[in-house]
This record gives sequence, structure tokens and C-alpha cells, in this order.
Amino acid sequence: MRAFTAPSFSRIRLVAVTLVLAASLFLPGQALTAAVWAAADGSSAGSPEASFALADIQRANSGTARSYQGVDYGYRYPQANAQSFVVLVLSNTQAIVYLPAAKAAELGIDITDKSQQQAFLAQLKAADARLGNGGLSLAAMQPDCSFGFEPQVTIGQTVYSFGQEVEPGYYYTTIKATQKPGEDGRTPVAASTATPALFCLSGNLVASGQVAAPRPPSFLEQVQAFFISMDYRPFWVSLRTSLVALLFTFVFGLAAALLTVRSSSRLKAVLDSVFTIPMVLPPTVCGFLLLVAFGNSTAFGRWLLEHNIQLIFSWPAAVLAATVVAFPLMYRTARGAFEALDEDLLDAARSLGWGTWRIFFRLMLPLSWPSVAAGAVLAFARAMGEFGATLFVAGNYAGVTQTIPIAIYFQWMGGHSDVAVFWVFVVVLISFVVILFINWYAAHVQRYRRPLRKKDTNGKVAK
Repeated sequence: MRAFTAPSFSRIRLVAVTLVLAASLFLPGQALTAAVWAAADGSSAGSPEASFALADIQRANSGTARSYQGVDYGYRYPQANAQSFVVLVLSNTQAIVYLPAAKAAELGIDITDKSQQQAFLAQLKAADARLGNGGLSLAAMQPDCSFGFEPQVTIGQTVYSFGQEVEPGYYYTTIKATQKPGEDGRTPVAASTATPALFCLSGNLVASGQVAAPRPPSFLEQVQAFFISMDYRPFWVSLRTSLVALLFTFVFGLAAALLTVRSSSRLKAVLDSVFTIPMVLPPTVCGFLLLVAFGNSTAFGRWLLEHNIQLIFSWPAAVLAATVVAFPLMYRTARGAFEALDEDLLDAARSLGWGTWRIFFRLMLPLSWPSVAAGAVLAFARAMGEFGATLFVAGNYAGVTQTIPIAIYFQWMGGHSDVAVFWVFVVVLISFVVILFINWYAAHVQRYRRPLRKKDTNGKVAK
């Protein structure tokens, strides 16, 4: 059987390029259609079939309820100007659409025409898909929209006002509870508490010719823009964290394996359970225990805080979490390698007067090195993929503790599926390279350990 050979650099490069091109299929692009288009940043939208377009679109997911100069305007969302259109999404099923009457008349928009309402909503949904970043969107909720020209609408016990100049030059959409006479019959009091909307969209109505449809970017332009805008800090944080964790894991793993091998049978069972337990515990449990141990809940944690040592939610905490979860892999591999050594060979070294450390560095470690190296690579890969414990004890701080697995989770939850998929391919590629290296190294070592087989007179290998 032919021995396993290491792949050439060109093959590895081909695999990497293939994975990158596959990941680029998830790029968002411009998503232009023949009916409706939207700018990549969601600031404008239009359609060749409509006489109007939307410009300067902005989305406010939250507003403010603070009063201004002692006047309570209720809950308010910012608008671009007094003549902005406003779409106030009240719930998953209801929304208010305000169009400035003068601008609608100028553009020939008939608010009662269902086709024009649908054209307006189609443009807005296309833009909102860009602005929503994966959150609630008009396209997903499909609320029942009420169109109107009135700058003030009362629904139930709530008044919705559009284009209110709360501050000089600053316009808002306000939500305020209606009022009723007080007990004295004169002083008004709030009849109900105004509930903020889910989000608010506003922008300007313009003629279709005033906003040009963006040119669809080519595939290579999408790939280039994606990689230029990519935040690569999670990779460097993961790499730095994994390398430092590997250093600690390598040293402590070898020490723990040597201690266990040299212990009595009863003590060996206890030590092995202690050193192996992080492997079977859920990572979140490991993170929780580390958080409790090094937080202000324990005397040691309080001592650290008193001496201005902030370990929790810092980069050293990420290294600590990665070390704890990767340690059992290094320990178990090294222990198995040490136990597989010939005891007679070790006894012979002792009879020659070799000390414990000389036997370890000159005999045990060299003979066990293939397994120890494989364990180190596995520990590095495990530290690279650590998520639960790191998030628990180190948090998610971009450029500090945000590793690749944490970035995948938060990018996906934030609606940036293209970035999440890219990091997934990176992790898969790293895992593939790690396994490939272990297999190649094992085959390489075994090839030199095979005994030489003699050939008979006919040139055939003797059995």
C-alpha cells in the first residue's frame, strides 16, 4: 500500500481558493430586479415603472422620550425635514404611512390608488431590507398600512404627529397619549401611556429621474468590496489567543501527564478525573465556574480586584478559557503516549543513574514526540474553536476578546449572514488543515518505524 504523502502547496492553494469562491456566493450584492431597485446602503430606492422614487431614507429603531425646554412632546423619532414621508410601524400587523400632501400632489401620487400604494411599499421594503440588518423588516412582517396626508392622526388614546419642529431646524415624528380633564375639571392629565413604535422609516419623495439606479456590481467587484470591508480582527484575536493557550496547555499538559503516570493507582484515578473533567463538561459550565472563581464572588477574585488585576472580561480571560477547555486533549494524548513506553527501557535508564528529568527530556519525550505533537495540534484547534467558555468569562469585545466562533454567532444574529458564512469557511479550512497535518505526520513517522523487509532472489518482498 502506498504511503500517505503530503499535499503540494498548489493543491492546498486550490482548496483555499475554492472555499473562498464558494463563500463569496453568499455575498449580498445589490440585488437589483427589473421592477424595484435599492441602493446598497438603503438610502434610496426606485422603480422604472413608478413616477416617483425615495431618497435620503433613514431608519430609527429607537427614539427618545426626553422633554425639550420643559415641554413634553411624548416619544419621538427624528425626521430629515418637515416634508419627509414617514412610515411608523406600530406593531407586526399595523403601520401608519404619512405622505406630505404638497409633495404627493407635485409628483402626481394618488393616495387612494392601490397600485401606487403598492409601488411605494415595494420601494420602501427594498430599502428597509438593507437598513434592517437582519432585524424586523417590512417585508417579513407585512403590516396593514394606513395611508394619509394628515400631519396628525389619533388612534385610540394615542396621537401621532408628523413633521413636528421640536427644536429649531430639527423635525420629529411624535407619539403622545391623549389627555383628559383632571379632577378639578381643567388641568389635563394623560389618559394613557404612549407606547413607542417598533421602528420608524422616513425620507424624501422625489421624481424618479432625480435618483439614478445603481449599476449592478460584477462578481469580482462584490468579492473585492466584501474582503475590503471585512473586519479581520477576530482571526488575529483567535490566533493570538490559541497560540498563548497552546503554550500553557503544552507545559501543564505534559506536567499533568507525567504526574499521573508516576502516581499510585488510587491517586491516578483521582488525578485523571480532575484533569479530564473539562473535556466532558459543557463549555458554558466551564465558563461559569471560571467566572465565579475569578469574579468578586470568591476571596481570590476579590483579592485580584483589590490589587487592580482585572481578569474577567479581558483578553487574559479568553486565554484562560481556551487553556482550560484545550488542556484535556493535550493531557490525555501525552498520558497515553507515556504509558505506551517500555518500562524495561525506563528501568534500564534508572539503573544507569539517570535522574527523573533526564529520563523525561532525553528518553520519554523524544520517544513520545509524535503523539505529543498530535496532541498539541489538537489542543490548538480546540482553543481556536472555543466559544461557550470564552463568551461567558471574556465577553464579546471587538478586537479584544471577539474570537472567530463568537464573531460567527453575533454576525449571524445581527443579520450579517455573509460575514458569518465567511468565518465558518475559515474555521472549516483550519480544521481541515489540522487533521491533514496530523494524518500526514503520523504516516511520516510510521514509515520510518517500519522494519526493513528483505527481498528474495527474484526481487519479491519476503513475507
